[in-house]
Amino acid sequence: MNFSARQIEIMEAATQRIDKYGIQELTIKSLAADINLSEAALYRHFKGKNEIMLGLLNYFILGMKERLNVLMQNTNQPSADVLKSIFNNQLNTFMKNPAIISVIFSEGIFQFNKDLANKVSSMMNLMQANIEKVVKKGQEDGDFNTLLSTSSITTIIMGSMRMVVLKWKLSGHKSDLIKDGNSVLNGLLKMLEK
Repeated sequence: MNFSARQIEIMEAATQRIDKYGIQELTIKSLAADINLSEAALYRHFKGKNEIMLGLLNYFILGMKERLNVLMQNTNQPSADVLKSIFNNQLNTFMKNPAIISVIFSEGIFQFNKDLANKVSSMMNLMQANIEKVVKKGQEDGDFNTLLSTSSITTIIMGSMRMVVLKWKLSGHKSDLIKDGNSVLNGLLKMLEK
């Protein structure tokens, strides 16, 4: 999926508006005013608010896929190092664009829209599938214990990292996301060691 520079500008402005004011304040009128476009001009790029949201999620997923594909090629690295690389990469992405958290972590936005909910679900499934691969390899290589299933370990890791990101967002981005994320992940990896 290719996005024009104007579409990316619109999606980024939508993200900023959601982060500042909440989804209820995202209207075509307000968004057009934010970027000095007429509503008619904005409609030439997106049919409506839901299409902007779907585009935004697709854009984020494309970037995430590209980053994961590169990181997952490091098959010679220990599984713990691959997990650290994946999460450091994701955390750095959030630090560069903190407003995106308001979109992808907001259940309220997707609660009543099946298309948006499915898109967020596919994003989570993408991350989960990659984390599960790394955890499974770690278990097969004898680096991680097998007391819990691969799926359970993946859920614990993803849930813990989500909590770190949400705490960072709620602190107004005042905490050190990378440091806190690494601290939590290192603790989880210690529990997984054989």
